[in-house]
Amino acid sequence: MTVARIEVLAHRLDNNPILTHGDVAPSQAALEVVSVFNAAAAQVGDETILLLRVAERPRAMTGLLAATARTLDLAAPHERLGPVPPGTLGEDVIGIAFLDPATEPRRVVVAYVPKDLPGLDTSDPRSIQVTKPSSKLGARPEVRDYLTQISHLRVARSIDGAHFTVDQVPAVVPTDSFEEYGCEDPRATLIDGVWHITYVSVGSIGITTSRLTTTDFRSFERQGIMFLPDHKDVVLFPGRVHERYVALTRPMPSSFNRVLGIWIAFSDDLVGWGGHRPLALPRPGMWDGVRTGAGTVPFRIPEGWLELYHGVDSDGQYAMGGLLLDAQDPARVIARSPEPILTPDQDYEQSGFYRNTVFSCGHVPLDENGGRIRVYYGAADSCMAAADFEVKEIVASLAPC
Repeated sequence: MTVARIEVLAHRLDNNPILTHGDVAPSQAALEVVSVFNAAAAQVGDETILLLRVAERPRAMTGLLAATARTLDLAAPHERLGPVPPGTLGEDVIGIAFLDPATEPRRVVVAYVPKDLPGLDTSDPRSIQVTKPSSKLGARPEVRDYLTQISHLRVARSIDGAHFTVDQVPAVVPTDSFEEYGCEDPRATLIDGVWHITYVSVGSIGITTSRLTTTDFRSFERQGIMFLPDHKDVVLFPGRVHERYVALTRPMPSSFNRVLGIWIAFSDDLVGWGGHRPLALPRPGMWDGVRTGAGTVPFRIPEGWLELYHGVDSDGQYAMGGLLLDAQDPARVIARSPEPILTPDQDYEQSGFYRNTVFSCGHVPLDENGGRIRVYYGAADSCMAAADFEVKEIVASLAPC
């Protein structure tokens, strides 16, 4: 297998980034859209569909907060909402948004946390962490995590695959305690005429993976949780392989070495999953040495199944590469990218909410034989971009395993 010049594989669209936060209306007046990224992709008739992850946060406030503003009482055994102290200034608090499952109908609420709260850690822009000392001598301190954003899924449509119109209202919103902090990173797989969408459900009890179905990307039916916490980056293969459904997964163990890599699993009915085994784990010292996870939906080519995945290196850079899997036994890796096929080289990929990141959840074919594909990807966790690839060039760039 001859290795191609990897740096010329990706042909970015001239109008990148193709969607930014300014193209999407917020879901409610109290929130502002921060990021539009990590979209599932589908071809439905003449339309290219993107199912976007839209991340929102409370609007920045200045001056005195209204008497109706709420804060989180973090001293309680279970967090509860309460009024902000009189005289609280917007400059002195951090806003968080989350689904309150106790309300009927359930709704997203905004709460404010004081910036001078003891034990508050805001070093990661995606979250805040509060460490509370234990009241028991010698016991470990209690650590609680909260996201600074809440995500929902929204549809964007295009005729040319480059210029998109975004629906005014969300398509999929958080609905229960498993989704307190939202719905993230969808992937869409067509199986027997039905689109199966896997997405990450984020709640305070953990990160789970859920599944939706649709035929038109206008109405969606929830199929429930697929994998227990903590689990993400789940991608379904299109159809069965030897009478079984196949999924790429990414368990997130917190014990021992905390290896975060791509696994594979099998199912007879898309509900019960087994046969779990590692598939493509991180390779220390390489571009994917710290973390790997599935990206686009795998697709068949003459050489086998091609999967485009993301890898993270020791500097925290997210890049993309390829996996070639055996056509009859997708648990066997034939070849893998020695170097990434797409790296964050552009300004919009290097600067943003989470810098130096390219992260894809979907692609569409550009011709009838699938020789050319368009990969849609989130850039710097902030905006959507796209790049075209020749499939044969990706395959030629892989190194046998």
